[in-house]
Amino acid sequence: MASPSRARRAAPTRPRWLYALIGLVSTLFGVGLAQLLASLFKPSTSPVSALGTWVVGVGTEGFMAPVKDWAIEQFGENDKLFLQANVAVGVLVLALVAGLVARRSWQAGAVVLVLMIAAPVLVLITGPVFGVLDLVPSLVALVAAVAALWWLDGLARGTAPAMSVPGRTGGSEKPRAVLSDTPGKDARDTVSSDDPATRPEREPDAARGPSRRGVLVASAVLTAVAVVAGGAGRFITAAKSKAQKIALPQAASGEVPAALPADLSKTYPGISPLQVPNADFYRVDTRLDVPVVDADTWTLTIDGDVENEFSITFDELLEMEFVERDITLTCVSNTVGGKYVGAARWLGVPLQTLIDRAKPRDGVDQMLATDFDGMTIGTPYDLLTDGREALLCVGMNGEQLPREHGFPVRVVIPGLYGFISATKWVTRLTFTTYKDRESYWTERDWDTRAPIKPSARIDTPRSAQPIDGKELLVGGVAWAQFDGGVNKVQVQLDGGPWTEATLGGDVNAVYWRQWYFQVPDALEPGSHSVSARVVDGNGKVQTDVRAQPYPGGASGIHTLLFRVE
Repeated sequence: MASPSRARRAAPTRPRWLYALIGLVSTLFGVGLAQLLASLFKPSTSPVSALGTWVVGVGTEGFMAPVKDWAIEQFGENDKLFLQANVAVGVLVLALVAGLVARRSWQAGAVVLVLMIAAPVLVLITGPVFGVLDLVPSLVALVAAVAALWWLDGLARGTAPAMSVPGRTGGSEKPRAVLSDTPGKDARDTVSSDDPATRPEREPDAARGPSRRGVLVASAVLTAVAVVAGGAGRFITAAKSKAQKIALPQAASGEVPAALPADLSKTYPGISPLQVPNADFYRVDTRLDVPVVDADTWTLTIDGDVENEFSITFDELLEMEFVERDITLTCVSNTVGGKYVGAARWLGVPLQTLIDRAKPRDGVDQMLATDFDGMTIGTPYDLLTDGREALLCVGMNGEQLPREHGFPVRVVIPGLYGFISATKWVTRLTFTTYKDRESYWTERDWDTRAPIKPSARIDTPRSAQPIDGKELLVGGVAWAQFDGGVNKVQVQLDGGPWTEATLGGDVNAVYWRQWYFQVPDALEPGSHSVSARVVDGNGKVQTDVRAQPYPGGASGIHTLLFRVE
Protein backbone atom coordinates (compact mmCIF):
# COMPACT_ATOMS: atom_id res chain seq x y z
CA MET A 1 0.00 0.00 0.00
CA ALA A 2 1.40 3.39 -0.97
CA SER A 3 2.37 5.77 1.86
CA PRO A 4 0.54 9.13 2.23
CA SER A 5 3.64 11.00 1.09
CA ARG A 6 3.83 8.84 -2.05
CA ALA A 7 0.12 9.39 -2.56
CA ARG A 8 0.66 13.16 -2.52
CA ARG A 9 3.34 12.77 -5.18
CA ALA A 10 1.22 10.55 -7.37
CA ALA A 11 0.18 11.70 -10.81
CA PRO A 12 -2.42 14.44 -10.47
CA THR A 13 -6.05 13.48 -10.87
CA ARG A 14 -7.56 16.87 -10.17
CA PRO A 15 -8.42 19.37 -12.94
CA ARG A 16 -6.06 22.25 -13.62
CA TRP A 17 -8.68 24.88 -12.87
CA LEU A 18 -9.01 23.50 -9.35
CA TYR A 19 -5.30 23.92 -8.69
CA ALA A 20 -5.26 27.36 -10.27
CA LEU A 21 -7.96 28.23 -7.73
CA ILE A 22 -5.89 26.70 -4.93
CA GLY A 23 -2.88 28.85 -5.82
CA LEU A 24 -5.01 31.98 -6.08
CA VAL A 25 -6.83 31.42 -2.78
CA SER A 26 -3.63 30.55 -0.91
CA THR A 27 -1.96 33.77 -2.07
CA LEU A 28 -4.98 35.94 -1.30
CA PHE A 29 -5.18 34.41 2.18
CA GLY A 30 -1.57 35.29 2.92
CA VAL A 31 -1.78 38.79 1.43
CA GLY A 32 -5.00 39.58 3.31
CA LEU A 33 -3.49 38.69 6.67
CA ALA A 34 -0.33 40.65 5.84
CA GLN A 35 -2.40 43.70 4.88
CA LEU A 36 -4.16 43.63 8.24
CA LEU A 37 -0.95 43.19 10.19
CA ALA A 38 0.86 45.95 8.28
CA SER A 39 -2.01 48.40 8.89
CA LEU A 40 -1.58 47.97 12.64
CA PHE A 41 2.09 48.95 12.55
CA LYS A 42 3.46 50.35 9.27
CA PRO A 43 1.31 50.22 6.09
CA SER A 44 4.34 50.48 3.80
CA THR A 45 5.58 47.05 5.00
CA SER A 46 2.68 45.26 3.32
CA PRO A 47 4.22 42.97 0.64
CA VAL A 48 2.11 44.44 -2.16
CA SER A 49 2.81 48.01 -1.02
CA ALA A 50 6.56 47.37 -0.71
CA LEU A 51 6.72 45.78 -4.15
CA GLY A 52 4.61 48.54 -5.69
CA THR A 53 6.80 51.26 -4.17
CA TRP A 54 9.85 49.56 -5.66
CA VAL A 55 8.18 49.50 -9.08
CA VAL A 56 7.43 53.24 -8.78
CA GLY A 57 11.07 53.88 -7.89
CA VAL A 58 12.39 51.78 -10.77
CA GLY A 59 10.05 53.70 -13.07
CA THR A 60 12.14 56.85 -12.54
CA GLU A 61 15.25 55.44 -14.14
CA GLY A 62 16.69 53.21 -16.86
CA PHE A 63 14.57 51.29 -19.31
CA MET A 64 11.48 51.66 -17.11
CA ALA A 65 11.45 55.46 -17.33
CA PRO A 66 9.52 55.53 -20.66
CA VAL A 67 6.89 53.25 -19.09
CA LYS A 68 6.48 55.69 -16.20
CA ASP A 69 6.25 58.67 -18.58
CA TRP A 70 3.63 56.83 -20.64
CA ALA A 71 1.63 56.02 -17.48
CA ILE A 72 1.74 59.67 -16.41
CA GLU A 73 0.64 60.84 -19.86
CA GLN A 74 -2.21 58.32 -20.08
CA PHE A 75 -3.44 58.22 -16.49
CA GLY A 76 -2.25 61.51 -14.98
CA GLU A 77 -2.30 61.44 -11.19
CA ASN A 78 -3.76 57.92 -11.35
CA ASP A 79 -0.48 56.61 -12.73
CA LYS A 80 0.35 54.96 -9.40
CA LEU A 81 -2.98 53.16 -9.42
CA PHE A 82 -2.09 51.87 -12.87
CA LEU A 83 1.29 50.63 -11.66
CA GLN A 84 -0.28 49.15 -8.54
CA ALA A 85 -2.83 47.33 -10.70
CA ASN A 86 0.00 45.89 -12.77
CA VAL A 87 1.75 44.70 -9.60
CA ALA A 88 -1.50 43.06 -8.49
CA VAL A 89 -1.88 41.35 -11.87
CA GLY A 90 1.70 40.07 -11.64
CA VAL A 91 1.02 38.66 -8.16
CA LEU A 92 -2.14 36.94 -9.37
CA VAL A 93 -0.31 35.37 -12.32
CA LEU A 94 2.38 34.00 -10.00
CA ALA A 95 -0.37 32.72 -7.69
CA LEU A 96 -1.91 30.78 -10.57
CA VAL A 97 1.51 29.41 -11.46
CA ALA A 98 2.06 28.30 -7.86
CA GLY A 99 -1.23 26.41 -7.91
CA LEU A 100 -0.57 24.69 -11.23
CA VAL A 101 2.92 23.68 -10.10
CA ALA A 102 1.41 22.30 -6.87
CA ARG A 103 -0.70 19.97 -8.99
CA ARG A 104 2.44 17.89 -9.42
CA SER A 105 3.97 18.61 -6.03
CA TRP A 106 2.69 20.95 -3.33
CA GLN A 107 6.29 21.48 -2.21
CA ALA A 108 7.15 22.86 -5.65
CA GLY A 109 4.15 25.20 -5.44
CA ALA A 110 5.39 26.35 -2.03
CA VAL A 111 8.75 27.21 -3.59
CA VAL A 112 6.97 29.53 -6.06
CA LEU A 113 5.25 31.24 -3.11
CA VAL A 114 8.60 31.64 -1.35
CA LEU A 115 10.10 33.25 -4.46
CA MET A 116 7.07 35.54 -4.71
CA ILE A 117 7.49 36.80 -1.14
CA ALA A 118 11.27 37.06 -1.54
CA ALA A 119 10.85 40.11 -3.79
CA PRO A 120 9.14 42.42 -1.24
CA VAL A 121 11.41 41.06 1.51
CA LEU A 122 14.45 42.07 -0.54
CA VAL A 123 12.92 45.51 -1.15
CA LEU A 124 12.38 46.05 2.56
CA ILE A 125 15.84 44.81 3.57
CA THR A 126 17.62 47.02 1.05
CA GLY A 127 15.45 50.07 1.77
CA PRO A 128 16.92 53.23 3.31
CA VAL A 129 15.22 52.58 6.66
CA PHE A 130 14.91 48.94 7.74
CA GLY A 131 13.88 47.29 10.98
CA VAL A 132 13.53 43.58 11.58
CA LEU A 133 9.85 44.03 12.47
CA ASP A 134 9.26 45.34 8.93
CA LEU A 135 9.54 41.73 7.72
CA VAL A 136 6.73 40.42 9.94
CA PRO A 137 3.84 41.04 7.47
CA SER A 138 5.74 39.37 4.61
CA LEU A 139 6.73 36.38 6.74
CA VAL A 140 3.15 35.99 7.98
CA ALA A 141 1.96 36.13 4.37
CA LEU A 142 4.42 33.39 3.44
CA VAL A 143 3.53 31.05 6.32
CA ALA A 144 -0.21 31.57 5.82
CA ALA A 145 -0.05 31.06 2.05
CA VAL A 146 2.07 27.89 2.29
CA ALA A 147 -0.18 26.45 5.02
CA ALA A 148 -3.28 27.18 2.93
CA LEU A 149 -1.64 25.59 -0.12
CA TRP A 150 -0.74 22.44 1.87
CA TRP A 151 -4.24 22.10 3.26
CA LEU A 152 -6.11 22.71 -0.01
CA ASP A 153 -3.77 20.35 -1.85
CA GLY A 154 -4.42 17.72 0.81
CA LEU A 155 -8.17 18.13 0.37
CA ALA A 156 -7.82 17.77 -3.37
CA ARG A 157 -5.81 14.55 -2.97
CA GLY A 158 -7.81 13.17 -0.06
CA THR A 159 -4.96 13.25 2.46
CA ALA A 160 -6.21 16.10 4.67
CA PRO A 161 -9.29 16.36 6.89
CA ALA A 162 -12.19 18.20 5.32
CA MET A 163 -14.20 20.93 6.99
CA SER A 164 -17.45 19.79 8.55
CA VAL A 165 -20.50 21.27 6.91
CA PRO A 166 -23.48 22.07 9.16
CA GLY A 167 -26.40 19.72 8.53
CA ARG A 168 -24.20 16.94 7.10
CA THR A 169 -22.68 13.94 8.80
CA GLY A 170 -18.97 13.47 8.88
CA GLY A 171 -19.13 10.58 6.38
CA SER A 172 -20.61 10.29 2.97
CA GLU A 173 -22.48 7.02 3.52
CA LYS A 174 -25.88 6.36 5.04
CA PRO A 175 -26.32 3.78 7.86
CA ARG A 176 -26.06 0.33 6.32
CA ALA A 177 -28.82 -2.32 6.63
CA VAL A 178 -27.74 -5.68 8.14
CA LEU A 179 -29.37 -9.06 8.47
CA SER A 180 -30.61 -9.93 11.92
CA ASP A 181 -29.69 -13.22 13.62
CA THR A 182 -32.48 -12.79 16.14
CA PRO A 183 -35.75 -14.65 15.37
CA GLY A 184 -38.64 -12.29 14.84
CA LYS A 185 -36.52 -9.42 13.65
CA ASP A 186 -36.90 -8.21 10.12
CA ALA A 187 -33.77 -8.57 8.06
CA ARG A 188 -34.10 -4.92 6.95
CA ASP A 189 -33.86 -3.60 10.50
CA THR A 190 -30.88 -1.31 10.96
CA VAL A 191 -28.30 -1.52 13.68
CA SER A 192 -29.08 0.81 16.57
CA SER A 193 -26.72 3.75 16.62
CA ASP A 194 -27.11 3.89 20.41
CA ASP A 195 -25.15 0.73 20.93
CA PRO A 196 -21.42 1.32 20.55
CA ALA A 197 -20.83 -2.37 20.18
CA THR A 198 -23.11 -2.63 17.20
CA ARG A 199 -22.47 0.83 15.64
CA PRO A 200 -21.00 0.43 12.10
CA GLU A 201 -17.41 1.58 11.71
CA ARG A 202 -16.76 4.73 9.72
CA GLU A 203 -13.73 5.38 7.67
CA PRO A 204 -11.35 8.08 8.97
CA ASP A 205 -11.79 11.52 7.33
CA ALA A 206 -8.43 11.34 5.60
CA ALA A 207 -9.31 8.05 4.00
CA ARG A 208 -12.43 9.19 2.25
CA GLY A 209 -10.62 10.10 -0.93
CA PRO A 210 -10.33 13.34 -2.91
CA SER A 211 -13.05 15.95 -2.24
CA ARG A 212 -13.65 18.66 -4.81
CA ARG A 213 -16.48 19.93 -2.66
CA GLY A 214 -14.15 20.13 0.31
CA VAL A 215 -11.67 22.23 -1.68
CA LEU A 216 -14.39 24.64 -2.80
CA VAL A 217 -15.84 25.02 0.70
CA ALA A 218 -12.39 25.56 2.24
CA SER A 219 -11.50 28.01 -0.55
CA ALA A 220 -14.65 29.99 0.13
CA VAL A 221 -13.81 30.19 3.84
CA LEU A 222 -10.18 31.24 3.24
CA THR A 223 -11.25 33.82 0.66
CA ALA A 224 -13.79 35.27 3.09
CA VAL A 225 -11.10 35.53 5.79
CA ALA A 226 -8.75 37.20 3.27
CA VAL A 227 -11.40 39.73 2.19
CA VAL A 228 -12.34 40.58 5.79
CA ALA A 229 -8.68 40.89 6.86
CA GLY A 230 -7.71 42.95 3.83
CA GLY A 231 -10.77 45.17 4.16
CA ALA A 232 -10.07 45.70 7.86
CA GLY A 233 -6.46 46.59 7.00
CA ARG A 234 -7.56 49.18 4.46
CA PHE A 235 -10.10 50.61 6.92
CA ILE A 236 -7.49 50.90 9.67
CA THR A 237 -4.99 52.50 7.29
CA ALA A 238 -7.60 54.97 6.04
CA ALA A 239 -8.58 55.83 9.61
CA LYS A 240 -4.97 56.49 10.53
CA SER A 241 -4.51 58.59 7.38
CA LYS A 242 -7.14 61.09 8.45
CA ALA A 243 -5.43 64.32 9.27
CA GLN A 244 -4.48 64.75 12.90
CA LYS A 245 -6.07 67.99 14.07
CA ILE A 246 -3.65 70.70 15.15
CA ALA A 247 -4.07 74.30 16.20
CA LEU A 248 -2.75 76.09 13.13
CA PRO A 249 -0.40 78.95 14.11
CA GLN A 250 -0.87 82.47 12.85
CA ALA A 251 1.64 84.25 10.66
CA ALA A 252 3.58 87.04 12.35
CA SER A 253 2.41 90.59 11.96
CA GLY A 254 3.30 91.90 8.51
CA GLU A 255 4.12 88.42 7.19
CA VAL A 256 0.79 87.77 5.47
CA PRO A 257 0.65 88.44 1.69
CA ALA A 258 -1.90 90.79 0.23
CA ALA A 259 -5.17 89.37 -1.01
CA LEU A 260 -4.86 87.57 -4.33
CA PRO A 261 -5.95 89.49 -7.44
CA ALA A 262 -9.08 88.61 -9.39
CA ASP A 263 -9.20 84.95 -10.42
CA LEU A 264 -9.67 84.75 -14.21
CA SER A 265 -11.00 81.18 -13.94
CA LYS A 266 -14.23 82.60 -12.53
CA THR A 267 -14.70 84.75 -15.62
CA TYR A 268 -13.18 82.44 -18.22
CA PRO A 269 -13.99 78.80 -17.41
CA GLY A 270 -11.28 76.33 -18.34
CA ILE A 271 -8.34 78.40 -17.06
CA SER A 272 -6.67 76.92 -13.98
CA PRO A 273 -7.67 78.63 -10.72
CA LEU A 274 -5.25 81.23 -9.44
CA GLN A 275 -4.92 79.28 -6.19
CA VAL A 276 -5.27 75.51 -6.53
CA PRO A 277 -7.46 73.91 -3.81
CA ASN A 278 -5.66 71.38 -1.60
CA ALA A 279 -7.79 68.50 -2.86
CA ASP A 280 -6.85 69.29 -6.49
CA PHE A 281 -3.16 70.01 -5.93
CA TYR A 282 -0.91 67.59 -7.80
CA ARG A 283 0.83 64.80 -5.89
CA VAL A 284 4.02 63.05 -7.00
CA ASP A 285 5.68 60.56 -4.61
CA THR A 286 7.94 57.55 -4.81
CA ARG A 287 5.51 55.54 -2.66
CA LEU A 288 2.00 54.21 -3.14
CA ASP A 289 0.58 54.66 0.34
CA VAL A 290 -0.02 57.90 2.21
CA PRO A 291 2.46 57.94 5.13
CA VAL A 292 1.05 58.34 8.62
CA VAL A 293 3.37 60.48 10.76
CA ASP A 294 2.25 61.45 14.27
CA ALA A 295 2.79 65.13 15.05
CA ASP A 296 3.00 64.34 18.77
CA THR A 297 6.09 62.15 18.28
CA TRP A 298 7.58 63.98 15.26
CA THR A 299 11.00 65.54 15.64
CA LEU A 300 13.31 67.37 13.25
CA THR A 301 17.05 66.80 13.63
CA ILE A 302 19.56 69.31 12.26
CA ASP A 303 23.01 67.75 11.95
CA GLY A 304 26.02 67.25 9.70
CA ASP A 305 28.90 69.65 9.26
CA VAL A 306 27.48 72.31 11.58
CA GLU A 307 28.65 73.98 14.77
CA ASN A 308 25.41 73.29 16.60
CA GLU A 309 23.47 70.05 16.11
CA PHE A 310 19.98 70.07 17.63
CA SER A 311 16.50 68.59 17.43
CA ILE A 312 13.09 70.21 17.80
CA THR A 313 9.63 68.80 18.44
CA PHE A 314 6.46 69.79 16.63
CA ASP A 315 5.33 71.90 19.60
CA GLU A 316 8.68 73.70 19.60
CA LEU A 317 8.33 74.40 15.90
CA LEU A 318 4.88 75.89 16.47
CA GLU A 319 6.37 78.36 18.95
CA MET A 320 8.61 79.90 16.26
CA GLU A 321 7.74 82.88 14.09
CA PHE A 322 5.66 81.90 11.05
CA VAL A 323 5.19 83.56 7.67
CA GLU A 324 2.80 83.00 4.76
CA ARG A 325 4.05 83.00 1.18
CA ASP A 326 2.42 82.48 -2.23
CA ILE A 327 4.60 79.98 -4.15
CA THR A 328 4.19 77.83 -7.27
CA LEU A 329 5.59 74.29 -7.13
CA THR A 330 6.57 72.21 -10.16
CA CYS A 331 7.61 68.58 -10.45
CA VAL A 332 10.56 67.76 -12.67
CA SER A 333 8.42 64.99 -14.20
CA ASN A 334 6.10 67.62 -15.64
CA THR A 335 6.08 67.44 -19.42
CA VAL A 336 5.46 70.47 -21.65
CA GLY A 337 1.84 71.43 -21.01
CA GLY A 338 1.64 68.91 -18.15
CA LYS A 339 -0.44 68.99 -14.96
CA TYR A 340 2.30 68.56 -12.35
CA VAL A 341 2.44 72.23 -11.41
CA GLY A 342 0.32 74.11 -8.87
CA ALA A 343 0.15 77.33 -6.89
CA ALA A 344 -0.77 77.69 -3.23
CA ARG A 345 -0.35 79.85 -0.11
CA TRP A 346 2.06 78.19 2.32
CA LEU A 347 2.38 78.76 6.08
CA GLY A 348 5.77 77.95 7.55
CA VAL A 349 8.91 78.85 9.45
CA PRO A 350 11.70 80.40 7.37
CA LEU A 351 14.36 77.72 6.99
CA GLN A 352 17.01 80.40 7.43
CA THR A 353 16.01 80.58 11.11
CA LEU A 354 17.19 77.00 11.63
CA ILE A 355 20.25 77.48 9.43
CA ASP A 356 21.35 80.44 11.53
CA ARG A 357 20.98 78.37 14.67
CA ALA A 358 22.87 75.36 13.24
CA LYS A 359 25.70 77.48 11.73
CA PRO A 360 26.94 75.27 8.85
CA ARG A 361 30.73 75.29 8.47
CA ASP A 362 32.70 76.47 5.47
CA GLY A 363 32.75 73.95 2.64
CA VAL A 364 29.14 72.81 3.00
CA ASP A 365 27.53 72.74 -0.44
CA GLN A 366 24.41 70.64 0.16
CA MET A 367 21.45 70.36 2.49
CA LEU A 368 20.33 66.72 2.53
CA ALA A 369 16.69 66.47 3.65
CA THR A 370 15.46 63.06 4.84
CA ASP A 371 11.85 62.02 5.28
CA PHE A 372 10.40 59.64 7.87
CA ASP A 373 11.11 56.59 5.70
CA GLY A 374 14.66 57.45 4.64
CA MET A 375 13.91 59.11 1.29
CA THR A 376 16.54 61.82 0.65
CA ILE A 377 16.54 65.05 -1.37
CA GLY A 378 19.61 67.21 -1.86
CA THR A 379 19.46 71.00 -2.29
CA PRO A 380 22.47 73.11 -3.33
CA TYR A 381 23.41 75.21 -0.31
CA ASP A 382 24.13 78.32 -2.36
CA LEU A 383 20.64 78.20 -3.93
CA LEU A 384 19.14 77.67 -0.51
CA THR A 385 20.74 80.83 0.85
CA ASP A 386 20.68 83.17 -2.18
CA GLY A 387 17.73 85.20 -0.94
CA ARG A 388 14.85 82.92 -1.88
CA GLU A 389 12.69 82.21 1.16
CA ALA A 390 12.69 78.48 1.87
CA LEU A 391 10.07 77.32 4.37
CA LEU A 392 9.32 74.48 6.77
CA CYS A 393 5.57 74.36 6.18
CA VAL A 394 2.70 73.21 8.38
CA GLY A 395 -0.14 74.94 6.52
CA MET A 396 -1.48 75.11 2.95
CA ASN A 397 -4.12 77.50 1.65
CA GLY A 398 -5.27 78.46 5.14
CA GLU A 399 -5.61 74.84 6.29
CA GLN A 400 -3.27 72.47 8.07
CA LEU A 401 -1.00 70.58 5.72
CA PRO A 402 -2.80 67.48 4.34
CA ARG A 403 -1.10 64.12 4.88
CA GLU A 404 -0.87 63.67 1.11
CA HIS A 405 1.23 66.81 0.95
CA GLY A 406 3.58 66.10 3.83
CA PHE A 407 1.83 66.44 7.21
CA PRO A 408 3.05 67.31 9.73
CA VAL A 409 5.96 69.23 8.14
CA ARG A 410 7.36 69.59 4.62
CA VAL A 411 9.99 71.72 2.89
CA VAL A 412 8.99 74.30 0.25
CA ILE A 413 11.73 76.13 -1.68
CA PRO A 414 10.60 78.48 -4.48
CA GLY A 415 12.12 78.36 -7.93
CA LEU A 416 13.51 74.81 -7.78
CA TYR A 417 11.95 71.60 -9.07
CA GLY A 418 10.49 69.47 -6.30
CA PHE A 419 13.06 66.68 -6.59
CA ILE A 420 15.73 69.00 -5.13
CA SER A 421 13.53 71.13 -2.89
CA ALA A 422 10.17 69.79 -1.73
CA THR A 423 10.76 67.07 0.86
CA LYS A 424 7.50 65.85 2.43
CA TRP A 425 7.23 64.32 5.92
CA VAL A 426 10.72 65.69 6.62
CA THR A 427 12.48 64.52 9.81
CA ARG A 428 16.15 65.44 9.27
CA LEU A 429 18.21 68.19 7.64
CA THR A 430 21.89 67.30 7.19
CA PHE A 431 24.38 69.93 6.01
CA THR A 432 27.08 68.16 4.05
CA THR A 433 28.74 68.00 0.61
CA TYR A 434 27.78 66.28 -2.62
CA LYS A 435 31.14 64.50 -2.46
CA ASP A 436 30.30 62.90 0.89
CA ARG A 437 26.58 62.20 0.48
CA GLU A 438 24.33 61.48 -2.49
CA SER A 439 20.56 61.85 -2.45
CA TYR A 440 17.99 59.50 -3.97
CA TRP A 441 17.88 61.45 -7.23
CA THR A 442 21.57 62.25 -7.63
CA GLU A 443 22.28 58.53 -7.31
CA ARG A 444 20.08 58.16 -10.39
CA ASP A 445 22.01 60.86 -12.32
CA TRP A 446 19.37 63.59 -12.25
CA ASP A 447 20.70 67.14 -12.11
CA THR A 448 21.85 68.50 -8.78
CA ARG A 449 20.96 72.06 -9.83
CA ALA A 450 17.52 72.30 -11.39
CA PRO A 451 15.86 75.72 -11.52
CA ILE A 452 12.29 75.64 -12.78
CA LYS A 453 12.25 76.49 -16.49
CA PRO A 454 9.92 79.31 -17.65
CA SER A 455 6.88 77.97 -19.45
CA ALA A 456 3.36 78.80 -20.60
CA ARG A 457 0.57 76.22 -20.55
CA ILE A 458 -2.66 76.24 -22.54
CA ASP A 459 -5.64 75.16 -20.43
CA THR A 460 -8.41 76.00 -22.85
CA PRO A 461 -9.60 75.05 -25.44
CA ARG A 462 -9.28 71.29 -25.04
CA SER A 463 -8.46 69.26 -28.11
CA ALA A 464 -10.87 66.46 -27.19
CA GLN A 465 -13.92 68.73 -27.20
CA PRO A 466 -15.89 70.01 -30.20
CA ILE A 467 -14.97 73.67 -30.69
CA ASP A 468 -17.03 76.51 -32.10
CA GLY A 469 -14.79 78.72 -34.21
CA LYS A 470 -16.71 81.86 -33.26
CA GLU A 471 -15.35 83.98 -30.38
CA LEU A 472 -12.76 81.36 -29.47
CA LEU A 473 -10.93 82.03 -26.20
CA VAL A 474 -7.46 80.64 -25.53
CA GLY A 475 -6.21 80.78 -21.96
CA GLY A 476 -3.97 79.21 -19.33
CA VAL A 477 -1.17 79.90 -16.86
CA ALA A 478 2.52 80.78 -17.15
CA TRP A 479 5.49 80.93 -14.78
CA ALA A 480 9.05 82.32 -14.84
CA GLN A 481 10.38 81.97 -11.31
CA PHE A 482 13.53 83.91 -10.44
CA ASP A 483 13.68 85.16 -14.01
CA GLY A 484 11.91 88.40 -13.18
CA GLY A 485 8.50 86.76 -13.21
CA VAL A 486 6.07 86.68 -16.11
CA ASN A 487 6.25 89.85 -18.20
CA LYS A 488 4.33 88.71 -21.28
CA VAL A 489 2.55 85.70 -22.74
CA GLN A 490 2.43 85.44 -26.52
CA VAL A 491 0.06 83.29 -28.58
CA GLN A 492 0.53 81.91 -32.09
CA LEU A 493 -2.44 80.69 -34.11
CA ASP A 494 -1.94 78.28 -37.04
CA GLY A 495 1.76 79.14 -37.33
CA GLY A 496 1.10 82.85 -37.79
CA PRO A 497 2.68 85.79 -35.96
CA TRP A 498 3.11 85.82 -32.19
CA THR A 499 0.45 88.03 -30.59
CA GLU A 500 0.43 89.32 -27.03
CA ALA A 501 -2.17 87.85 -24.67
CA THR A 502 -3.90 89.61 -21.77
CA LEU A 503 -2.38 88.86 -18.37
CA GLY A 504 -4.16 88.36 -15.09
CA GLY A 505 -3.04 90.02 -11.87
CA ASP A 506 0.62 89.72 -10.77
CA VAL A 507 1.04 87.95 -7.40
CA ASN A 508 4.85 87.79 -7.22
CA ALA A 509 7.85 86.56 -9.21
CA VAL A 510 7.61 82.98 -7.86
CA TYR A 511 3.88 82.59 -8.50
CA TRP A 512 2.24 81.66 -11.75
CA ARG A 513 0.17 84.12 -13.74
CA GLN A 514 -3.09 83.57 -15.59
CA TRP A 515 -3.57 84.77 -19.15
CA TYR A 516 -6.11 84.72 -21.97
CA PHE A 517 -6.33 85.58 -25.67
CA GLN A 518 -9.55 86.29 -27.51
CA VAL A 519 -9.25 85.14 -31.14
CA PRO A 520 -10.43 88.20 -33.12
CA ASP A 521 -11.92 86.42 -36.13
CA ALA A 522 -14.07 83.35 -36.55
CA LEU A 523 -12.11 80.25 -37.50
CA GLU A 524 -13.00 78.16 -40.51
CA PRO A 525 -14.09 74.55 -39.87
CA GLY A 526 -11.22 72.10 -39.86
CA SER A 527 -7.94 71.46 -38.03
CA HIS A 528 -6.11 74.31 -36.27
CA SER A 529 -3.20 74.78 -33.88
CA VAL A 530 -2.41 77.24 -31.13
CA SER A 531 0.88 77.73 -29.26
CA ALA A 532 1.86 79.84 -26.24
CA ARG A 533 5.15 81.07 -24.85
CA VAL A 534 6.27 83.29 -21.96
CA VAL A 535 8.58 86.29 -21.95
CA ASP A 536 10.17 86.75 -18.52
CA GLY A 537 10.89 89.95 -16.63
CA ASN A 538 14.39 90.07 -18.08
CA GLY A 539 13.00 90.11 -21.63
CA LYS A 540 14.06 86.53 -22.37
CA VAL A 541 11.72 84.50 -24.57
CA GLN A 542 10.92 80.94 -23.54
CA THR A 543 13.05 78.43 -25.47
CA ASP A 544 11.49 76.34 -28.21
CA VAL A 545 14.15 73.64 -27.83
CA ARG A 546 12.43 70.40 -26.87
CA ALA A 547 13.80 68.51 -23.88
CA GLN A 548 12.42 65.62 -21.86
CA PRO A 549 12.04 65.85 -18.06
CA TYR A 550 15.20 63.81 -17.45
CA PRO A 551 17.62 64.99 -16.14
CA GLY A 552 16.77 68.64 -15.40
CA GLY A 553 13.21 69.40 -16.48
CA ALA A 554 11.27 69.56 -19.74
CA SER A 555 11.35 72.47 -22.16
CA GLY A 556 9.69 73.47 -25.42
CA ILE A 557 6.63 75.38 -26.60
CA HIS A 558 3.21 74.03 -25.66
CA THR A 559 1.19 73.56 -28.85
CA LEU A 560 -2.41 72.41 -28.91
CA LEU A 561 -4.14 70.88 -31.93
CA PHE A 562 -7.92 71.24 -32.12
CA ARG A 563 -10.74 70.97 -34.63
CA VAL A 564 -13.46 73.48 -35.33
CA GLU A 565 -16.80 71.90 -36.17
